[in-house]
Amino acid sequence: MLNNLNSPKAKNKTVRRGRGYGSGRGGHTTGRGQKGQKSRSGYSRPRPGFEGGAMPLSRRIPKLRGFSREAKKLKKEVIVLNLNDLEVLANKAKVDMKILIEKNLAKPKSGKAEIKILSDGKLTKELHLEGLKVSKKAKQIIEKLKGSVK
Repeated sequence: MLNNLNSPKAKNKTVRRGRGYGSGRGGHTTGRGQKGQKSRSGYSRPRPGFEGGAMPLSRRIPKLRGFSREAKKLKKEVIVLNLNDLEVLANKAKVDMKILIEKNLAKPKSGKAEIKILSDGKLTKELHLEGLKVSKKAKQIIEKLKGSVK
């Protein structure tokens, strides 16, 4: 109970600046230093990029010109393979991205690459695909040969 009471001196009096020497923060410059922009009344911080009246860097350097194809940089790379490309693989083989890269069937340029199998060409082997995108027609052909797509 007594430990919750506040000391009467706990609340500091707000300092009124510029109200004479007796106010604690009064007199000539009232804590603003000497001359300069920061000492003037009505001073607020200048906008970002303002360099005291000098031509700012953002206006001194030339404009960036030309066309930037940002969408192409963000787009995932899709490597397209056809069923006849998979004919080099062994019968009843498990096929994933790693195996296709090892066999030099797919050469991704970046780590974001995806592989899609399309139905062009003939396939005669039973293959089990994992982690690859497959077109509807290619999926039908693979499943007709008792293969699987996961």
